[in-house]
Amino acid sequence: MTPDTFPAALAHIVSRYLDETAAPGEYLSLLCWQMEQGHRLDLRTTLPGHLTTSAVVLSPDHAQVLLIDHVTIGRWLQPGGHYEPALLFHLSAMREAVEETGLAGLVLHPWHEGSDLPFVIDSHDVPGKPARNEPPHIHHDLQYLFLADPARPLTPQLDEVHAAQWRDTAALADFAPKVLARLRGVCAPA
Repeated sequence: MTPDTFPAALAHIVSRYLDETAAPGEYLSLLCWQMEQGHRLDLRTTLPGHLTTSAVVLSPDHAQVLLIDHVTIGRWLQPGGHYEPALLFHLSAMREAVEETGLAGLVLHPWHEGSDLPFVIDSHDVPGKPARNEPPHIHHDLQYLFLADPARPLTPQLDEVHAAQWRDTAALADFAPKVLARLRGVCAPA
């Protein structure tokens, strides 16, 4: 995906998400407004918000989720980061997960049916980064499900994360309640 094709690709998956996946009352108003205004959501300098991608990496039985202890945010989260150009959005999320955890063998979850439709789109406030002269802003996070073997070794990227580890899927309630609710609704444990 190039900067020229990015806006149309994003508009397509946001439209599909709102039509096919979003919960009642889930409108993504700020994201849609920024898209209508022609904001460069592929650039981390775009305010009030810009695009991020993240990977919700589950064990095959859905009992565990891979989390990182994020250096900047200071809490356990799913792997992810600012969008970096990729052929598809879920490949950006996968790259972030592999970079931050060192985990090999990620597979896009069957829920996606091989498409680039996000499992969740979550727009949320982030504190910014004073070292980069970055004010608080919004991350429009495209969240994708992946499966991986929890027995594979983890090698956290220590400049971005303090640690990576598998936790009970219920831990998603602390930072990704929409993901957890949707998992319970459509992806019952195997």
